[in-house]
Amino acid sequence: MRPKILPKSFYNRSVHTVAPELIGCLILHDGVGGIIVETEAYDREDPACHAAAGMTGRNRVMFGPPGRAYVYFTYGMHHLLNIVCEEDGEPAGVLLRALEPTDGIEEMRRRRAPVHDLHDLTDGPGKLAQALGVDLRQYGLPVYRGELKIYARQVDWQKPRIIATPRIGIRVGTRRKWRYCAADSRFLSRKLSAKGAGQ
Repeated sequence: MRPKILPKSFYNRSVHTVAPELIGCLILHDGVGGIIVETEAYDREDPACHAAAGMTGRNRVMFGPPGRAYVYFTYGMHHLLNIVCEEDGEPAGVLLRALEPTDGIEEMRRRRAPVHDLHDLTDGPGKLAQALGVDLRQYGLPVYRGELKIYARQVDWQKPRIIATPRIGIRVGTRRKWRYCAADSRFLSRKLSAKGAGQ
């Protein structure tokens, strides 16, 4: 029996609270997914946040109600999945960076072919979205009902050991330790150093 689906109210809080609390939660898209093991937080005061310069056609969902999927296409090849947080009109989001695959693994392998290794299926935000079958069609969908849902922490993940490190793949706001990782997971997009910083 699965834990309860996280309610909309879960996301109506500071993105810096939500991002680490998503570690250990289960995300499923039409029954395919896994345990969230790595996230990154972005808020409107952050120069790396898409909403920092104001509302655009691409980021408009970030300015709406919390608990919605903000999906965008980057580098002409990857979709990335973010979850909108904070109150309506206060743009912020959590980027899902890595999962531990648990459900629909064969479907993930089909979508990510010729990749077969379990670790390589979802160890990065672009890989994660591809494995889940998430693209712009899921833009703006709620993650508390319908085809895309996030469930509360699983029994084995009630108290994960979480480490905060600088975020990855950005050019500004690089010193902020807003990347949150399940310290003991082998499914991270980048390994942790002995001191906990990404390497």
